[in-house]
Amino acid sequence: MKLRLIGHDSRYALEQIMLVLFPQEKVEFTEEPFRGDGVISRLSQGKRWLTATAKITRQGRTVHGAARCRMESAAEPMRRQILRQSFYRAALQLLPEAPSWGALSGVRPTKLVSRHLMAGGTRKSADRMLRQVYDVSPKRRELCLDAAEATMAALAKQQPGDISLYVGIPFCPTRCIYCSFVASAIEKSKNLLPAYLKALEQEIYAAAEGLKQNPRRIRTVYIGGGTPTTLDAGQMAWLLDTLHEAFDLSECLEFTVEAGRPDTLDPEKLRVIRDHGATRISINPQTMEDPVLDLLGRSHSSGDILRAYSQALEAGHRDINMDLIAGLPGDSPEGFRRTLSAVLALEPTNITVHTLALKKAATLYYEERTTLPTAEMVEEMLSDAAAALREHGYRPYYLYRQKYMTGSFENVGWSRNGYDNLYNIYMMEELHSILSLGAGGMTKIIDGTKITRLANPKYPQEYLRNIGEIAAKKREVVL
Repeated sequence: MKLRLIGHDSRYALEQIMLVLFPQEKVEFTEEPFRGDGVISRLSQGKRWLTATAKITRQGRTVHGAARCRMESAAEPMRRQILRQSFYRAALQLLPEAPSWGALSGVRPTKLVSRHLMAGGTRKSADRMLRQVYDVSPKRRELCLDAAEATMAALAKQQPGDISLYVGIPFCPTRCIYCSFVASAIEKSKNLLPAYLKALEQEIYAAAEGLKQNPRRIRTVYIGGGTPTTLDAGQMAWLLDTLHEAFDLSECLEFTVEAGRPDTLDPEKLRVIRDHGATRISINPQTMEDPVLDLLGRSHSSGDILRAYSQALEAGHRDINMDLIAGLPGDSPEGFRRTLSAVLALEPTNITVHTLALKKAATLYYEERTTLPTAEMVEEMLSDAAAALREHGYRPYYLYRQKYMTGSFENVGWSRNGYDNLYNIYMMEELHSILSLGAGGMTKIIDGTKITRLANPKYPQEYLRNIGEIAAKKREVVL
C-alpha cells in the first residue's frame, strides 16, 4: 500500500498503525501523486487548529478520516496522535469490526496509562482516555488499567539510582519453530559454551568494576536466553556464584533463572539453582497438548512438564512462572482450555499468556500455515484465559504487544498473592536502568525521559570475537 505524507514526515507513526490495522499490506512511501490503492496523510496548520486528515483507497473503496488539536497543544507527541487518529478513523470504515486495541499501535500500552497515573491521573480518568482518545475495548482497558496499577506498586519499591541486571545465555536444546530469538541449538554449538562462559565472566567483572565507580543498588536479576538451564549443574553453580561474588546483591528483591524447557531440568540442577541464590524460576510448557508440542519441535511431552514442576517443588522452589502461547499451530480453543486447566491445577505463582507472533527469524514464518488458529480462535483463547485466571485469583501485572502478532492482541503476565515479576515490570515500563550482559544483551540507561541503548553483539561467535571491546565499554558505562 502506497503512503504519501503531505505537511509532515511522521513516517514511523503512520507505518506502525498501518501494520496493526492492515498487517498483510506492505508499506511503500512515495512523494509523488498516485492512482489506485494507497494512503494520503496530510497535516494542515490554521490559526487555531492543527488538523490531520487521511484518505485511504483500498480494493476500490475510498474513505476519509480527520482529527485535530488546538495549536497551543500541538507539540510533537500530539501531532503524532492526531495523525494516527485520522488514519484510524478512516481505516475503521474498511474493517469488519473495531480492533480490540483501537488506535493504540505501540508495544507498551501500559506505559501510557502508568505515566498518566504518575502525573496525578486516576484510574477513572485513565479509562476515559483509553476509551475516548484511543477507542480501546472494555476488556483491553481493564487489562491495561490493572497492569498499570501493578506498575505503580513496583515503582513504590524503587529509589533513585536503582537498576536491574540481565544475563543472557543464548543456547537452547533445540530450536522451536516459532522462536525468533538469536539462540543456538546446543547439539550444533556445544563446543562454544565453555568459551562463551569464559567471555561472559570477563564482561561480568568488567561491569562490576564499572559499578564500583558509580554505585547502584541492584533490585532484580534475570538470567534469560535462550534457555539458561542448557548449562549443566556445575556450570549453573559457577554462574550464580560468579554473579554473587562480582555484584552486591544484598538488596536484591528478586532473582530469576529462566528454566524454560523441562528437558533441561533435573533434581540436581533445580537444587543448585535454589541453593545458589535464585528466588524465582520459569518452567514454560507453551502448551500441554502433546501433538502441538511435536509440531513445535520441543522434544518433550506434557508429562515431562509435570515431572519438572514436581521436582522444582521438591527442590524448594515456590515462586514459579509458566508460559503459555495462544495461537500455536495445531492448537484450538478446546485444546488451549485443556492446557490452561492443567496449568492452573499446578497453582504456579505466575502464568504468562503470550499471543503467537510470526517473526521472519522464525522457521514457522516460512512454513505452511494452514494449521494456525484464526484470529477469532485466538481471541476466544485469550478471553477464556482471562476469565479463568481471574476466577482463580490471578491479576494482570504487565503486558506488551509485538509486531506480527495474531489479531494484534497482546502478551500478559498474570500473578497472584503478590508474586509479580518485578524485573519484567521495570524493564517493560522503563522505570529504571537495565545492565545487560552476554550475547544479545541490550543495556538501557534511563535518565528521566531520555533512554540510551547499548547493544551487545547478537551472535555468540561475534560476542566472543569482540569480548575485549565489550568488557572495556562495560567498565565505562555510567548508569
